[in-house]
Amino acid sequence: MATVLQESKSLQDRISALQIQLAAANEEQRKHVFNLPLPESRLFKSNFKVEDFSSYSNHDEELPAPRSERPKMNLTFSNEKRKSARTVAIEQELSELIKKSSILNIDGKKYPFTIDDLVYIEEIGSGTCGVVNKMYHKESKTIMAVKMMSRTPIMEEQKRILMDLDVITKCNDCSYIVNCFGLFISQSDVYVCMELMGTCLEKLLKTTRTPVPEPILGKVAYSVVKALQYLKQVHGVMHRDVKPSNILLDDKGNVKLCDFGISGRLVDSKAKTKGAGCAAYMAPERVEPPDPLNPDYDVRADVWSLGISLVELATGFFPYRGCRNEFEVLMKIMHDPSPSLPKDGFSEEFQSFINLCLEKDLKKRPKFDLLLEHPFLVRYEKEVVDVAGWYSNINSYV
Repeated sequence: MATVLQESKSLQDRISALQIQLAAANEEQRKHVFNLPLPESRLFKSNFKVEDFSSYSNHDEELPAPRSERPKMNLTFSNEKRKSARTVAIEQELSELIKKSSILNIDGKKYPFTIDDLVYIEEIGSGTCGVVNKMYHKESKTIMAVKMMSRTPIMEEQKRILMDLDVITKCNDCSYIVNCFGLFISQSDVYVCMELMGTCLEKLLKTTRTPVPEPILGKVAYSVVKALQYLKQVHGVMHRDVKPSNILLDDKGNVKLCDFGISGRLVDSKAKTKGAGCAAYMAPERVEPPDPLNPDYDVRADVWSLGISLVELATGFFPYRGCRNEFEVLMKIMHDPSPSLPKDGFSEEFQSFINLCLEKDLKKRPKFDLLLEHPFLVRYEKEVVDVAGWYSNINSYV
């Protein structure tokens, strides 16, 4: 009994540590977003000069004599602060991206541009990554989504921005990932110009308060798995933040994955860094890794996140609802049985697919190639589903 209590306490300690880490990472990102600088044209420029303060001096009061200058010690330090290898690498990556910036590639035609060539229409959304605005490019007459991220000296935020840019600028050959038209990098901000999608599935669920039909989710599941497979096979990357808010839908019925800020490079097909992400969609092996100091998980963590997302969209409710805080969610992930679909209202194929995605035993949870052979995905790879018609219909009632 004592051993069981010790193990339980040890698990709680590890989850508490993870919770603190996630909260710190997300708080740092929130601070960064809430302090986004205004564009130069909107900044208030004062003509007030420092010399103007002279009128407030009390000329009747004698000023104290200046202190004598301290003798210079001319000390030298052997441990002179130098740029870390990672800082140098980040600066090199940014330099390469700057060379590729200021060009929009739309329908095969290239347009040199600056941010002044874009006309603001409205804000689409905001989050830890920055602000996304709907904007109009005058020369190409294209309406697009433009994500603005503030450049920052914070190392983790720099890495997040560079990872997002690196992935999205290389994935235009994948129809399941949002298309990037180009970048603009100023002294203070980074602008990512992307195709305009209709909505994200999180916003759709909150707005309609109606579960998403199984055939639609069949197309969603197939599209997301194909996107994740592409990231792994072509770029050696796993997403690490699969959730409804990062799954986009347009009025043509296309489903696409976005937001690659915390994607992780794979070494021997495994992620070796912790990353942040949303704890609610986190796989058990990420909540409690065998060796907390040496994370070692693979793309099957993204499979779990997809499974949680699909259950939420299919039922209309987050499966770990009723929790008062993030800690309770993490405890449920570790101790409760895996979420599943209700027996009624869903096909056996869909239920089987969800059960595989949410298999707690990592060795039994399939990777992308095997998932694509599952009858549920085989069916919706071929079956015609009017996703555009469904989206148009529910949009008319919102």
